[in-house]
Amino acid sequence: MRISFLISRVSQYLLALGLIAVITALLFVLRAELDTTLIALLYLIPLGLISAYWGMGPGISAALLTFLTFNYFFIRPYYTLAVHRPIDVVALIIFLVVAVVISQLVGRMKASLLAATAREREATQLYELSVALTGLHNESEIAKILAHQIQEVLRGGAIEIKIDGANPFALRLPEIVPPLPTPDLVVPIQTARGPLGEMRLQKAASSISLAEKRLLETFASQGALALERARLRQTESRAKVLAESDQLKSILLSSVSHELRTPLSTIKAAASSLRRREVDWDSPASVELIAAIDDEADHLNSLVGNLLDMSRIESGALKPKREWNILSEIVASVLTRMRYSADEHTLEVSLPEDLPFVPVDYVQMEQVFTNLVSNSLKYAPTNTKIRIQAEAEDDVVRVQVCNQGPQVPAEHLERIFDKFYRITAADRVTGAGLGLSICKGIIEAHGGRIWAENITDGFAFNFTLPLLWDGAPQPQLPMNTEIE
Repeated sequence: MRISFLISRVSQYLLALGLIAVITALLFVLRAELDTTLIALLYLIPLGLISAYWGMGPGISAALLTFLTFNYFFIRPYYTLAVHRPIDVVALIIFLVVAVVISQLVGRMKASLLAATAREREATQLYELSVALTGLHNESEIAKILAHQIQEVLRGGAIEIKIDGANPFALRLPEIVPPLPTPDLVVPIQTARGPLGEMRLQKAASSISLAEKRLLETFASQGALALERARLRQTESRAKVLAESDQLKSILLSSVSHELRTPLSTIKAAASSLRRREVDWDSPASVELIAAIDDEADHLNSLVGNLLDMSRIESGALKPKREWNILSEIVASVLTRMRYSADEHTLEVSLPEDLPFVPVDYVQMEQVFTNLVSNSLKYAPTNTKIRIQAEAEDDVVRVQVCNQGPQVPAEHLERIFDKFYRITAADRVTGAGLGLSICKGIIEAHGGRIWAENITDGFAFNFTLPLLWDGAPQPQLPMNTEIE
């Protein structure tokens, strides 16, 4: 790389001297027609061009050669460096001074222009890097952006960026390049807290200049700041997740412990009474105690099932086993099972006979209707109506479960399906606060949408279910299908 640079520099000197030789030959041909002063002025033109294109060194060398050729070929006596007339000596001295001064001025101007251009390019590259790194929080993306920007600075070459930490990795450009055992430059990526990695660089055409080295060190500093920002963001996110997890655990333990205490107390009291034979086994009281144990065991089983379903929803493991089902049959099954718990309310069902089949998981949809009806039973006053209705709309079926319970403030409607979230009657209603969250998870797993709204005489849950399933045609619903 160093040899190629020297060859390029020597060629510039040779081209400069060659150009002066060509100009000298042309002026020599026209020597009889041109005045000595005009020849001196014409010599200044190539000197300026040489300094402008090839720099101060070739320019001054060309000025010295021009001084000699001007004296040798154009000052009498010709073909000798001797000068007989004092005026010619003055002219030669002035010519040499002017030639050197022009070469220096043009050379410095070119150097200043190159420096300004280089600074502008560096500022632009730093700005582009800063903009590209803004908002990135992934370490591999940061390393990739940094590598591409470095490749533009080096105009090719091989780049290897190593990032240390919990998940260390190395990125290379080009990707087929093996690890660099002897790079031209190694730039550490570090902050005040310590090293984060390093950049190993190898330039293709020539050695890395001091200006490029300074720019690459600035790139390393920008990359270190971006990496530190990403790690701080990750730490903040982990801390936030842990805090939310702790809060959820506290809420869950509080809700579940409160919810478990009542059925366990009932089961314990009933079992103790039967064990101590305080109640005769053949008496009606024993039947009531056994029924209480059975009901509270079902309650506990429901609570544990809700917790398991919620964990499956959050982990993404809830996969509906879809089949073409009749919605009215699902509703009828749920209401038959809940007829005793709903004996203080009036249940009304309005489902059209021509309602099409829906591709759903039968068991999961039973749970949705059970949770929505149970919620309505908990919050609606006794001796009020709970109504279930549905209708087909384009390629979905819309279902509504409404009750005559208290309305919910509008600002809380969006959060009503959050875990453990309650709005009204929380002091008199039991439950862990997971039922509506489970409904939302099941409906969304089916590709539907669920929401709540206030209606004229109460409150309603609405949800939609798609009527299409992977393009499969819908079976025809048998006629005269009704809920008994």
